[in-house]
Amino acid sequence: MEESGSTLIFRRAPRALSQRGLRAYATLLERMVAEGRHFGCLLSDDRELRRLNRQFLDRDYPTDVLSFPALAPSESLGEIAISTTRAAKQARQHGHSLEEEIAILMLHGLLHLLGMDHEKDHGRMERTERRYREELGLPAGLIERAQPGPQGGKGAGGGDAAL
Repeated sequence: MEESGSTLIFRRAPRALSQRGLRAYATLLERMVAEGRHFGCLLSDDRELRRLNRQFLDRDYPTDVLSFPALAPSESLGEIAISTTRAAKQARQHGHSLEEEIAILMLHGLLHLLGMDHEKDHGRMERTERRYREELGLPAGLIERAQPGPQGGKGAGGGDAAL
């Protein structure tokens, strides 16, 4: 597989996490979703995501994923931060692996870096996320799980945020 320009940082992430598999997935997302543009992804814990959420969004609680778009146009789209603590809980809740949940969160965060906003775009991000999840063989995503009905129930997907 060709080398990715995207960077994954594993800080306070579970040792059993498949770093090689997640790096390969980031390369796939870079090529398939980001059209060759790079992004950074921090995989850490609730404490770190709470600190970032408080520092940048003035929200004093941990969340599953944060997106920090690049301030100026460049080769990098920006940065994503994912709580592996929250991802592990959500994976157990929805009956799939931690790696699958991180893959869902990384895709969701990347779509935010590309300028999508599920709270304002009248379903565009939801449709895009669903299409990529189906192509990638991933289970239900954050937006879908947050919808009322058999897949989710309000709030089932956690509390993602984009800056």
